Amino acid sequence: MLDSLTQRLSKVVKTITGQARLTEANTQEMLREVRIALLEADVAIPVVRELINRIKEKALGEEVVGSLTPGQALVGVVHQELINVIGGGDDPKASELSLAVQPPAIILLAGLQGAGKTTTAGKLSLWLRENRKKKILTVSTDVYRPAAIDQLKTVSEQAGVDFFPSNPNEKPLDIANRAVDYAKRHFYDVLIVDTAGRLAIDEVMMNEVASLEQAIHPVETLFVVDAMVGQDAVNTAKAFGEKLPLTGIILTKVDGDSRGGAALSVRYTTGKPIKFIGVGEKLTGFQRFDPQAMAGRILGMGDIVSLVDDVKRSVDVKEAQKIAEKIKKGEDFDLDDFKTQLSQMKNIGSFSSLIEKLPSQFAEAAQNIDDDQAKKQVARTEGIINSMTPYERRKPEIIKASRKRRIAAGAGVSVQEVNRMLKQFEQSRDVMKMMKKGGLSKMMRAFRGMKGKFPGFGGF
Repeated sequence: MLDSLTQRLSKVVKTITGQARLTEANTQEMLREVRIALLEADVAIPVVRELINRIKEKALGEEVVGSLTPGQALVGVVHQELINVIGGGDDPKASELSLAVQPPAIILLAGLQGAGKTTTAGKLSLWLRENRKKKILTVSTDVYRPAAIDQLKTVSEQAGVDFFPSNPNEKPLDIANRAVDYAKRHFYDVLIVDTAGRLAIDEVMMNEVASLEQAIHPVETLFVVDAMVGQDAVNTAKAFGEKLPLTGIILTKVDGDSRGGAALSVRYTTGKPIKFIGVGEKLTGFQRFDPQAMAGRILGMGDIVSLVDDVKRSVDVKEAQKIAEKIKKGEDFDLDDFKTQLSQMKNIGSFSSLIEKLPSQFAEAAQNIDDDQAKKQVARTEGIINSMTPYERRKPEIIKASRKRRIAAGAGVSVQEVNRMLKQFEQSRDVMKMMKKGGLSKMMRAFRGMKGKFPGFGGF
């Protein structure tokens, strides 16, 4: 998100050097770059004005401490003010879901057509089931879009939660009341109510969702907004905020937003906390919103917290520990281990979204990654390893010309591709050796040296 701001700040950090204090003179150029980047990111003008004023006020007179350059000191101020604007000043409890009520806790999802409410209902259901161990029921009151009810049924099944059937011939209010009654009688912890997408200017539809909210008294009324709509998100959030007592915001399609204006604008305009963000189409692409992590990503510092969460959720910890123990004991990292690592990587998700969460010096690689090509490359690599004998996988050094020809024929690839795969394996083994010796700086240099040597991985 906000690629333009990241690039502009990186450039200015290099230009402001050798001064002991931040002044109006040496910060003027950087503030100009920040202002342009925010406007390019489609952030609402009042938000840009407020953010620039805050940064200017905090920055002037700031001491440049220790080994920091003036540019780095100013980035620190920008980082903190970004956190404040997108939610750092919130009471931590405000961003939590309020589920401490007499069951069922009703969550109402409202938003524009195409914002991704139905997919979000599935993602939120899965998140609540896995992270809060709740018994979930979902219901669709969207009687206007023929496939809406079936879509929610499908995503609910994928999320492993129960779905309450409804009929396009019913009234939304009748559906909601029946679902509430059913949830009470069957002891559900949470009822998620998916509503029809509506235009902010459609008075009749807006009144309908307001009546629905007043009838079922949800504990959470969440505004689901597409992060890619930029400045328009502010206008729609205002309209929904006037009709509904919103308790929070869910930003969807965050990974597709190169501008990022919605994250800054919606929170500032509505005064409501952003509670979750949705990334990708998989139901697992759903995270608690962390202002600090988001500000870090905006400034190219990476989002290591989300990256760790992704890995924890997707990786087989026992397998990873087994490899780690093996390396620790001084045993060789072999092709079976390499194949296990590839399988673990596939579970985490797309390679580009994984690398985007790393700091900018690594995340730049994500721009060159073709995820489809990367997946095909992993499949070919696994095919090559599967064509080897167990002994060859344990002792790759014995694989010479005749064995390579046999392996290539068995995998349906060229000998050159077998050679490339073995080279990748050797590089991975070298990294493992460095990790064993604690050579973190050497390992980082090795990563940089790998650039361009992994076909299909965009050089990562």
